[in-house]
Amino acid sequence: MNPLLIIMLILLVVSGVGLVIFILLHSGKGTGISDAIASSMYSTQTGTSIIEKNLDRITIICAVVFLLSLIVLMIIYPHGTIAR
Repeated sequence: MNPLLIIMLILLVVSGVGLVIFILLHSGKGTGISDAIASSMYSTQTGTSIIEKNLDRITIICAVVFLLSLIVLMIIYPHGTIAR
């Protein structure tokens, strides 16, 4: 296997797993009645914290790396050109 293929596949898998993990770490943005009641009882503070902003940035970085590695793999190795 070509070293470029191995590097791009590793980047694709790591960024994909990171993307799933960081998306699952985001807090819910519920608009249901139970969320409205819970937010009025526990906290009146709105907005995002520093941690949530950093989590957003990391998620965006993972998504960009995932898309770029996928596009590079599609351009360099079109369908059917990778030999076993």
